[in-house]
Formats: sequence, structure tokens, C-alpha cells
Amino acid sequence: MTTIKINAITVPAGSGDELAHRFAARAGAVDGAEGFEGFELLRPTDDREQWLVITRWRDEESFQAWVSSPGFAEGHRSAVERAGGDAPRPVSTHSEVWNYEVAGGSAGSTA
Repeated sequence: MTTIKINAITVPAGSGDELAHRFAARAGAVDGAEGFEGFELLRPTDDREQWLVITRWRDEESFQAWVSSPGFAEGHRSAVERAGGDAPRPVSTHSEVWNYEVAGGSAGSTA
């Protein structure tokens, strides 16, 4: 059964563009992971400071294997760090991971 991981990241006003830039810089880093089904970065369109990173996995074991992999650690390092430089300052002030599984829904429209 598909498992969904939502990383709710608190990003102060003025830092969102940098967060989006950092995610774009590592786009595709998780695509080849066994059991990975999809990824979305959601930007708030109201006054909230929480950005959502939503990933879908075939099962919990696939997610845990990715988190334990060298690719996870490497994917969470900045390009500057991978080149031997210092880590950039964080753009978030808090983060928590929410765990869900699909309990129902719609197949959507193909039109």
C-alpha cells in the first residue's frame, strides 16, 4: 500500500524563494530510489509559513531504505557542500514529518 510522507517545513517570510531554489537544485535526486512513486513541493498561497514536501512510496520499507541510504545523505547536502564548501544557512525554522497512507480517493479524470 502506498505510504505518504509529508515534511511540513516552517519557512519565514522572505525565505521561500530560497527554499524552492534549493529543492530545484537537487531535483531528481530521489527519482531512482526503489519504491519511490512521486514528489511535490507545495508553496502556501495564504499567510501560512508552512511549505509541504510530499513524497509517495510503494511501502514504508522503501521509504526507510531511502532514508538509510547514502543517496539520502548526499541529496540533502547543498551543491556548495558537495564541492567542499561550508553549508549554507538554514532557510527553515522548524520541520516535522507526517505519515499517511491512502484510505480512499478518486482515479481522477483522463480528459
